Amino acid sequence: MPREGIPADSDREARARGRLAALWRRGREFLGTEIAIMGGAMSWVSERYLVSALSNAGAFGVIACGSLGPDQLAEEIAATAAMTRRPFAVNLITLHPEIERLMAVCAEQRVGHVVLAGGLPRGEWIRRIKDSGAKVMCFAPALPIARKLVKLGVDALVIEGSEAGGHTGPVSTGVLAQEILPEVAEVPVFAAGGIGRGEAVLAYLEMGAAGCQLGTRFVCATESIAHPEFKKAFIRASARDAVLSVQLDPRFPVIPVRALANDGTKAFIETQRRVIERFTAGEIDQRAAQLEIEHFWAGALRRAVIDGDVRNGSLMAGQSVGLVTAEQPVAEILAEIVGQAVAALVRRARAEGGAGSGGG
Repeated sequence: MPREGIPADSDREARARGRLAALWRRGREFLGTEIAIMGGAMSWVSERYLVSALSNAGAFGVIACGSLGPDQLAEEIAATAAMTRRPFAVNLITLHPEIERLMAVCAEQRVGHVVLAGGLPRGEWIRRIKDSGAKVMCFAPALPIARKLVKLGVDALVIEGSEAGGHTGPVSTGVLAQEILPEVAEVPVFAAGGIGRGEAVLAYLEMGAAGCQLGTRFVCATESIAHPEFKKAFIRASARDAVLSVQLDPRFPVIPVRALANDGTKAFIETQRRVIERFTAGEIDQRAAQLEIEHFWAGALRRAVIDGDVRNGSLMAGQSVGLVTAEQPVAEILAEIVGQAVAALVRRARAEGGAGSGGG
């Protein structure tokens, strides 16, 4: 029985849940969800089944358009909408050759949130999406870009660090959070990259983030269509196995890609070398060369995710892959993450002598 004046753990937990609700209220209101956790947009993985499962469990699913064409995207949006009545988003790559048609598809399908990734978007694209009634989210890899995006009218930002899987920037999530969160208050900011437990989610919320985006943690969800061999590779891997691709020539900037090391990563180096030779010889321009690099990753990723070729395909994974230890339903993963955040707050309250934290 607790001593007089010192709350029991049940009271501490209630207060902790109230504190957590207050911390991510802005993110929840922006997303229209119970939990301010976004699913990372992972090509071939973030499709109707995983996206709807995330949204149905109270989080926020995001369809990865990747290399999908307009008709394929329209089909995926409609299929997802048939599986959930809760909010979800579509992630569009700005380098996609049919980006404007893809934006039109999102407007026609009345998508509520559109995430633009892969480069600084045109202001007219942001205005066009907002005019359709959707909210626009963009990735900010540095404070100056964050400020520029806010001026362009984006509704929210995602700061994704180098710990993330797939295409990633050069700066860690922790540093980006320190640079951007204290300086950008106009719009909600979501932290991403290397986040796999509730304690990390809590830390970024307390730094000022409105919520967090997690990708790698959901690859091995029961609802994920990733091939069993792909999931096994994730479950076996540790953080150090998720390595960045190498840029061979500074004249040819290549966006780093983080993936589990295998023969596929070696094949990318050889492909890159051939592309650089063609670029240097004047056979292709920089944009065409970059698209060819992107096509390599899209094909290699499909071979791994869908076909299960974990030796030669691309095993894009964030450094949080070491926290993936089993295949679990999405709802169970989310409950664990929330539970870890709450437990951290309870431990703190207990250490502080039972003062607890205010709710909201």
